[in-house]
Amino acid sequence: MTILIVRHGETDGNAARVLQRPEVPLNGRGMRQAELLAQRLSTHGFVHILCSDLPRARMTAEPLAARSGIAIEESPLLQERNFGDIRGMAYAALPENPFGPDFAPPNGEDWPTFHARVAAAFAFIVERRRSINGTLVVVTHGLVCRAIAERHALLPHGVVAPERFDNTSVTVLHEDVPHAVSLINCTRHLTTALEADQAGGRA
Repeated sequence: MTILIVRHGETDGNAARVLQRPEVPLNGRGMRQAELLAQRLSTHGFVHILCSDLPRARMTAEPLAARSGIAIEESPLLQERNFGDIRGMAYAALPENPFGPDFAPPNGEDWPTFHARVAAAFAFIVERRRSINGTLVVVTHGLVCRAIAERHALLPHGVVAPERFDNTSVTVLHEDVPHAVSLINCTRHLTTALEADQAGGRA
C-alpha cells in the first residue's frame, strides 16, 4: 500500500515554457497523457484521489475518477508555486531565473513560503493515507513533486530528485516514515503507448 505522486498532464504553457496562470487547462496531448496514466494506474487498485484544485490537475485526475468511480478530493495546498505577477511570462523573457534560490516573485510565493505550504500538504497527504485502506493517488504539480521528493521522502542511495518532473510522471513512496521512494518520475505509460503507435505505423 503506497502513495502515488503524479504530476499533471501537458498544457500549452508547459510546451511553450511559460510560467503558468492558474486557469490554464490541459492541451490535447495532456488529455491523452491523462488517459494513458489512468490506464496504468487502474491496475494499482487505488482507493482515493487527492488533487490540486487547479484545472490542469483536475483534468488529469478526471480519467482516474471515471475509470474507478472514485470521487476526487481537491486541496489548494497541492497547488503549484504561486509566481504572482510574472505568471503568463515566458522563461526566456524574464530578467532572472525564476527558480533561483533567492528569487521572490512579486505578489507570489518565495521559496520558504512555498516549502512551508508543501510541508503542510505532505502532512495532509500522510494523514489522508492513514485514514484509508489502500493506495492513495495524489495529482499535483512539478515543483511540488520535486519538493516532496527532496524534503519529505527517502530516495534510494545515489539517486537525486530530477530538476524537472515530467508530465503525468509517477513517483511511488511508502506511507510510513521515512517514506522510502521505490520509483521516481516514471513515464513508462507514455513510452509504451508511443512504441505501440510506432509499431502500428510500421505495420
